[in-house]
Amino acid sequence: YTMQIVMSFLMLTMISVMLPRAGVAAGRIEEVIGTRPSVTDREQVQDEKLRSAKGVVSFEDVSFRYPGADEDALENLTFTAGPGETTAVIGSTGCGKSTLLNLIPRFYDVTAGRITIDGVDIRDLSQHKLRSLLGYVPQKAVLFSGDIASNLKFGGTWQDGASDITDSSMEEAARIAQATEFIESKTEKYHSGISQGGTNVSGGQKQRLSIARAIAKSPKIYLFDDSFSALDYKTDVTLRRALREKTGDATVIIVAQRISTILNADRIIVLDDGKIAGMGTHRELLRECEAYREIARSQLSEAELKGGAAV
Repeated sequence: YTMQIVMSFLMLTMISVMLPRAGVAAGRIEEVIGTRPSVTDREQVQDEKLRSAKGVVSFEDVSFRYPGADEDALENLTFTAGPGETTAVIGSTGCGKSTLLNLIPRFYDVTAGRITIDGVDIRDLSQHKLRSLLGYVPQKAVLFSGDIASNLKFGGTWQDGASDITDSSMEEAARIAQATEFIESKTEKYHSGISQGGTNVSGGQKQRLSIARAIAKSPKIYLFDDSFSALDYKTDVTLRRALREKTGDATVIIVAQRISTILNADRIIVLDDGKIAGMGTHRELLRECEAYREIARSQLSEAELKGGAAV
C-alpha cells in the first residue's frame, strides 16, 4: 500500500511537470499553423505571358531587408542573366549571396526594386508558375524518405501517383550529376531506399542526387546555391562540363565559394556587404576588382593568377 501511494505521488509530480511543457508546445504548434504567409499570389496573375518562357532573369535596382533588421542585406542590385549564359555570384561569408538567390523563387519578396523573368515581375506570377520554371539546388541538400527514383522525379508534375519525368530523363540527369556510379552499385539501384533527410547517403552523394533532381526537371532557369562544395575537384569539373552541355539554352545562376567552380562563367558578380563590388569575367575582375583579387589570392597560386590576369 505504501508503494502504491508513493508511486501515485510520483505520477502526480510528473504530470505537474509535463502539463506546462505540453501547453507551451501546443501553443507553438498553434502559432505555426495560424501563421499567415507573407508571400502570396495576387488576385490577377499574368501566367499567360510566360507560356513560352525564355528564362531571362533581371534584377532592377533590387534592395532587400530582413524583417526587423536595421540595414539592408542587399542594396541596389542591377544585372541580367540570360539563356545560354552562366552567371556566378561570389563574395565573403555573410555578404548576401544566398539571400540574392532566394529572392528569385520568392522565398522572400524584395523590399525595393523588382525581379523580372522575360520582363514580367515575378510578383505578378503565381508561385506555382514561377517555381515550375526553376530548378533550385539549395546549399544544404535535402532528400525525402522514399527511394532514389521518387527523389529524382520529385520536381515533375505528379498525377495519380506518377511523375511526368520519364525513367530515361531521370537516368540522364543522374549521369550528368555523376551519380550513376554509386546508384548502380546498390542492389536495388534506383529503387534503393532513402531515409528522411538522406541520412543513409554521404554528403557528396546527397548533393549529386539533389543536383540530378533539378536537372531531371529540365527547367528554364537553374539556381545552384553553393551546390558543389561537397564534391571533390575531379567530380566537380566533370559534373560542370556535363552540366554545361545539358543547360546550353537555359539560364544558370551559381552561388559559389570556390573560384575554380566559376572560372569559365560568362558573368561573375562580386558581392561585398550586400552591394555589387564588381561584375565581369574572371580575367576582367582580376584586373579591375580588388575584392575579387583578394578572394583569388586566397585560393589560387601565383601562376594561376598571372595566367588569369593575362589578356
